[in-house]
Amino acid sequence: MKLSFHGAARSVTGSRHMLEVPGFRLLLDCGLFQGRRDEAHRQNRDFGFDPKSLNAVLLSHAHIDHSGALPVLPKHGFAGKVYLTGATADLTGLMLEDSARVQESDSSYVNKVEQRRGRASVRPLYNADDVRKLVRRFEGARYRELLKISSRVTASFHDAGHILGSAAIRVKYTARGNTTTVLFSGDLGRFNMPILRDPEPPPPCDVLILESTYGDRLHEADGESMKQKALDLLTHAKTHRSKIIVPAFAVGRTQELIMRIKLLVGEGRVDPIPIYIDSPLASRATEIFSRHPECYDEETTKTFTSSGDPFASRYIHFVTSPEDSKRLNRMKGPCVIISASGMCEGGRVVHHLKHAIQDEANVIVFVGFQAEHTLGRKLIEGWDVVPIFGVPTPRRAQIVKFNGLSAHADRNDLLAYTRSINPLPGKIFIVHGEEKQALSLAAALQTEHPGIDVTVPHHGSLHEV
Repeated sequence: MKLSFHGAARSVTGSRHMLEVPGFRLLLDCGLFQGRRDEAHRQNRDFGFDPKSLNAVLLSHAHIDHSGALPVLPKHGFAGKVYLTGATADLTGLMLEDSARVQESDSSYVNKVEQRRGRASVRPLYNADDVRKLVRRFEGARYRELLKISSRVTASFHDAGHILGSAAIRVKYTARGNTTTVLFSGDLGRFNMPILRDPEPPPPCDVLILESTYGDRLHEADGESMKQKALDLLTHAKTHRSKIIVPAFAVGRTQELIMRIKLLVGEGRVDPIPIYIDSPLASRATEIFSRHPECYDEETTKTFTSSGDPFASRYIHFVTSPEDSKRLNRMKGPCVIISASGMCEGGRVVHHLKHAIQDEANVIVFVGFQAEHTLGRKLIEGWDVVPIFGVPTPRRAQIVKFNGLSAHADRNDLLAYTRSINPLPGKIFIVHGEEKQALSLAAALQTEHPGIDVTVPHHGSLHEV
């Protein structure tokens, strides 16, 4: 068996990992690369392998950095199936449709600016028709259902607790009476978080491909201090009549933020202020949550049963039309605007930042990881001037980080996940982490388990397993 890494190797975007056995090739994830524009365009058009040679794709979850390049594959000859959980199938179809719309909209906007400068135009990677063709190849599965991918390859999905439908993927290859089992963690979630069940214990494997987004750090305590931080923000917005802009992925963080704010209001800790969920995708994705109770934890299941939709309230408004979205930019605060994308690399949130970022009363709140070279990363690093649609823009708004709301496992979680595999794998590949985080986690694993071969692969590297 051979493993090669074509994305999210010493980086946190564009997850693509190839598993090859005699006569069969499958891809684990096919994510969109996000970062510097020129590099992103190159990596999203050149996979480093021939898509026509692929027999199947196994998708861990719907986030665009894991799924967003899927519609490009059939354009280059891919004719196989995409295997994924039922909830992931529903969400991915929506997210890819939205990705196509965002690419077309952003390309049109950027091209107006670029053409004035005499530069070449930007083209979307795919359109809505490409997405529809891709979705026809989806093969939904239940958690732990054994799938026969080929005569010698089986696979199963195991709840990763990261977003709705997310899964670790176990692939088993059998030849001449011998078996090799690979477990790909996808993105692992955290314990005791709202809405979703905790990540399930990992099944046995010979080879582990492990994410490392937070491989060198621990999350903030998610208790009273986090509540106080949220209360301080809402109080600031009311006092200064300001806007709180929250770049958040439409799936996962948005629904969790809604539930947390509702909890504070329900406890009488704060008076409600208008909350605008500015994403057609978030609105439709929230509807999908209600169709997949198999992913809920016990508390959320009870909430649905006893009091109806936990994501609805009189002060929470879902914004769908472009006109209503533009109207938010002209509105005065106090209000909270939650809008995608989570790394500020496209979508409506970039327009909100353009209009709000120069007012020192406003606050930009980050609740998830920001990949290198993204606009979100520049903001949390404290840049005073940032490029918005290619235009240098002064930043006067305050920046606040809420790492305690991250949906990713931290260093201790990742070590515990590995420790719970019985028996321990003989090889571990560390992916989906910037080089510093990946190397730090690798060193910790090697120290704790000196008998395991731990590798941090480079982009394009090939390994025998």
